Amino acid sequence: MKKIATLALIGLTLSVTPALSDASGAESGKPAPDKTTAKDARQETGDAAEAIKNYSIEKRDEAAQKARQALDELDARINSLETQIDKDWDKMSKSAREQARKSMKALHRQRIKAAEWYGSLQSSTANAWEHTKKGFSEAYRDLKNAWEKAEREYREKERSQKQ
Repeated sequence: MKKIATLALIGLTLSVTPALSDASGAESGKPAPDKTTAKDARQETGDAAEAIKNYSIEKRDEAAQKARQALDELDARINSLETQIDKDWDKMSKSAREQARKSMKALHRQRIKAAEWYGSLQSSTANAWEHTKKGFSEAYRDLKNAWEKAEREYREKERSQKQ
């Protein structure tokens, strides 16, 4: 049941997008998400959080679009990790399963926070713009960090079980 609820949450937010663009709107030239390395993913997601901070209230719609693209990118990566975990579930030890559940739960909590700030970003007033940008950037960075931690822990458990 938890697995289905988790997949439903991801399904609600998942959409495939092209590579992230920079704040000026130019293409980044990075490979598509399925060809991107974990290091590239960390760089792209970090760049997105920084780019959002540079938008003025007059460019709120562009900032929201950039934020949506960044969230979509991380959603795809979260979905990929969840798919890998589901595929390996029967091979995983009890402790690895518990750790995977714990990591994914934390990841989904962070995703919800980022979604809340994204909603605020879309409708922010001029007076609240700086606070909202900062809040979204921090929530997004926390989400990115939670994803990196979940992926790292999964990879470590996967390696230790193969030995």
